[in-house]
Amino acid sequence: MKSWNTLFIRQGFAVREYSKNEFDLFHETEENIEFLMECLQKAGANFTRQHFFLTIHSEPVTEKEWLAAADFPHRGYGEDLWFDAEKEEPKIKELDLYISGLVRQLNRLKLFTMGSCDGNGIRYASIQFRPGVSMDKAAKLFSIISDKKVRVRNQRLILPYSREELLTLAEKALNIDAATLELEAEELEKQLFFDQLEELLNISGESGNEGKIRKHAEKILAPLVDHLTFDSKGNILAQKRYRGGNGPTILLNAHLDTVVPIDPGRIILKENNIWTSSSGILGADDRAGVAVLMQMARNLEKNSFRGTVKFILTVEEEIGLVGAQHVDEYFLWDVDAAIVLDRRGTGDIVVSCGGYIPFCDERYGQFIEAAAVKACLQNWKCTNGGSSDTRIWSSHGIQSVNLSVGYFNEHTSDEKLDVEGCYQTVKLVEAVFERARELRGALAGRETNKLYLAN
Repeated sequence: MKSWNTLFIRQGFAVREYSKNEFDLFHETEENIEFLMECLQKAGANFTRQHFFLTIHSEPVTEKEWLAAADFPHRGYGEDLWFDAEKEEPKIKELDLYISGLVRQLNRLKLFTMGSCDGNGIRYASIQFRPGVSMDKAAKLFSIISDKKVRVRNQRLILPYSREELLTLAEKALNIDAATLELEAEELEKQLFFDQLEELLNISGESGNEGKIRKHAEKILAPLVDHLTFDSKGNILAQKRYRGGNGPTILLNAHLDTVVPIDPGRIILKENNIWTSSSGILGADDRAGVAVLMQMARNLEKNSFRGTVKFILTVEEEIGLVGAQHVDEYFLWDVDAAIVLDRRGTGDIVVSCGGYIPFCDERYGQFIEAAAVKACLQNWKCTNGGSSDTRIWSSHGIQSVNLSVGYFNEHTSDEKLDVEGCYQTVKLVEAVFERARELRGALAGRETNKLYLAN
């Protein structure tokens, strides 16, 4: 059940909830306030209004009921009457039912619109912008709040979303400010990465209790891959072929569980590039690795990589690599190389467990080092490390390394995360995929039948 506040946002009402079910209406036009009162009455809500303050005394209705209350015959046929020229605010009742919230957010961001259609459930939605509005900024907004590409046609955007997705996009757009749209592409990607990282760090999920974090990871990853499933142990297994798939098959892996639960109500403290927790563990082991994996799932869409990527997000790593040990072997049969994202510090390319259990041939580690140098990433070196899921993949004859993702003092209340160091891991993995054709030389001579790499 969505809250009243969420229902308002998704329909486009500019009201602010200052206490549970209590709202101020100072930033809304009188016409939109009157329409809001009509909708609440039709929905059967018990409410009182005193000037610019609204209190709702009843529980929220379902979104289906709320949409029915906000709908009426011929809604959206307002033509050029739908805009309050004096306040430059849309008239919600004159906009299509499923796109009014999104249009409201676009105008808040000074991406002024002059026409829209939610597609009526039979075609793509579209939005027409005023002359002079930057279509680059408009398209950038959608690249931030969605993984689907919009089409730009002069001053119009064609939106490949269902009507229900349009409601969700309105909710996501509320978290974006105009300054974000001014960022250069690299800075924007980094900021979005940090936002995703913080979100992951705030979801609890210790070993054996990964349900919430698994559901969250599935929601992000599913639209970015061809196939996603769960095995009998609860690991996430996903796969994506890029540009025909005629190249290596590379595994990206991180683990979902933390060693203990995240303390309820804790705060993430940020001092320059270092994040810590106000109480208990931070959880960067291994939410930092999960964030890198998720970012790569997005970035590979614009990378030159031709091949297949398999994604494995394991459970119960912290209690003995349990999830990795239960991954169905068939999923690993065609994997040529693995990159694990679960090493403390910055700059480590772990190629063995303690120096006595090798994870890969020397040449594979050297290939990763060379990729870092070519990408102008400093201080990445091969080293020995401890146990991790890397040990399981290498036992299947897969060339494997474990990369630093920026955390320190894991499993303690002194845990910290170098977020810039974590982001540099994204850049390194990108560089590896950009040079995937060179893997033939790095893997040549490995005594396994899994090393055929197509041109």
